[in-house]
Amino acid sequence: MVNVLTYPLWRDLAMSEDLPKEALKTVIEALCAPVTTPGGFDARADQWREEALKAALPALLARTSAKRLRSRLLVHGDEKLLAALAAVGTVTADDVPAILRHRRLWAGLVSALARHPGQVEAAVALLPRLADHEVERVVRDWDPDQYTRTEGAAPPPPVPLALFDAVLEACLTPLAAYLLLPEPEEGWEAVTAYTKDWSLELGGRSAWSMLARCPERWAELVAHPTYGAAVQHLLLDQAEIQAAEEARAHAAYPSDEEGLGEELPAAEPAPAMNEELLLDCLPALCLPELANLPNPQVTARRTLHHIARRVGNNPRLATLAAEQLHTAADALVTRGRLLSLSEKQEADYEFDGRVLRLAEDLVLLSANPGHLAGACAQLAALDPPAVLSPAPSRTRIRIADDTLPADHDRPAQLLERHSEHRRVKTLAALATHPNTPHAAVTGALNVLHPAELAWIAEKIEGPDWFLEAAAAVPALQDEDDGVLRLLSDDELARHPDPAAVLQSWLDSPAADEILLRSEVYGAVVKSRHHTLEHLRQIPADEVLARQEPEVALKILLDHCGRNAGRWAALAAAMTFEYGEEKITFGELLDSLDGESAKAQTS
Repeated sequence: MVNVLTYPLWRDLAMSEDLPKEALKTVIEALCAPVTTPGGFDARADQWREEALKAALPALLARTSAKRLRSRLLVHGDEKLLAALAAVGTVTADDVPAILRHRRLWAGLVSALARHPGQVEAAVALLPRLADHEVERVVRDWDPDQYTRTEGAAPPPPVPLALFDAVLEACLTPLAAYLLLPEPEEGWEAVTAYTKDWSLELGGRSAWSMLARCPERWAELVAHPTYGAAVQHLLLDQAEIQAAEEARAHAAYPSDEEGLGEELPAAEPAPAMNEELLLDCLPALCLPELANLPNPQVTARRTLHHIARRVGNNPRLATLAAEQLHTAADALVTRGRLLSLSEKQEADYEFDGRVLRLAEDLVLLSANPGHLAGACAQLAALDPPAVLSPAPSRTRIRIADDTLPADHDRPAQLLERHSEHRRVKTLAALATHPNTPHAAVTGALNVLHPAELAWIAEKIEGPDWFLEAAAAVPALQDEDDGVLRLLSDDELARHPDPAAVLQSWLDSPAADEILLRSEVYGAVVKSRHHTLEHLRQIPADEVLARQEPEVALKILLDHCGRNAGRWAALAAAMTFEYGEEKITFGELLDSLDGESAKAQTS
């Protein structure tokens, strides 16, 4: 057993250039043997030994060729140290079997081995042993010191082409395989409709990261017999998005030569793909591999939206592939019966979004008058928006143009507050489409909310027939601008019946809108004009947990009094779970009486 106080000596011996070869085995055994004492294992002393061994490890490995001794040393190196030693050639491909007996393979080791030309082939052979999400890191982490390298230090050599190609192919392979057989995986039925999106499969973040590093090879890769389709999909989905992101970053952080700190004029980013390359990608544009997926009412809708996103990111496609897009849109609408509007279910919170997305997608992709008219009809069938103007508050919560003091209270502005202008905006886009029947648009205009009509008058510049038709929509004689305005208590006090005004707020459709109901309930609860009858209609959690606690406090003290059963029932009832059916404050109070009676008779 080596005395722990001598570990610095053994470390210095190991690192000494004068250490004879015959002493290597003894020094290695001394530094590698765990520390034991008569009382057993000594953790603190063993830590000192490990620190001494780690410091001496590079020197020992550089001088040791015997496999057994090298194996003993390699066990004690961490990933960072072993990769660094591989980068300088101290650890070689011959050491990999010994390393992998004690730890899994990692990308940094493969990168470091491939720094040496004679080991590139061995590094490529190791790629299948990496986890899928780590393969791209072999290239990404090629230069681990890129952010810490000191001035004058030599950069690493370029990534060997054989390694780059092998990593690129490994990253493209999963997507290429999926496109050959894009069937739902086991357990698809248990996945929610929201996450049933094969576009996640087409994302290929690692594959796109590799493609983005070699734009000069895109024209060659789109024609590759094995990976061409995968490359086409990735370019259509990602290339223009990345170009826009790089342009924004360049404008925000210009180089020194362009004048750091100077605001650059906004400019359209140069297209990532020229027209010839774009034409080469058209075979993948309409996702032919996904044409026959099961459950077409879901998959056809999402395929259509995926294609529309591609056209939105690259508007040149609308001209270059107009006929192809129109044909695909017609086929998807027909196969998925996308214009057969089903009745909205109570808990279907995505219903309106699906209808709006479909109409927006058809504006981009369809030339079928019947389908465009069907989109107008679906928009008209949606529930009208609830437009609300919040009560004045000491805390400014609105973002408004200071040059227009009343700007925030205009119906059109209030409509945009929760993006409730999306229906009328989509209808306006349909009106600009040359193939949309005018009658379908004017029919939808007749059911719009007054605030939506005001939005058209303020925000839309054409076409003239559309603006004239919107202005000609007749208004009911007793109809105001359609805005529910929540008043301050001082304004309510001037009203002959403040309680009736509060009741009208609770009866308004705004109280049914997720984004508005808390504002309505909060205004009623905070008002000094409310009555117990008003509060009884509001969900219990809004009264007890989300608004003014002193309001509920007095009511509960009066209602429960000295009745211990009611207090116990209240404690049991105040366990509101997110997403469960809400009970009103009135139902809660009534339930306390019933639970208290049960407790007294038991």
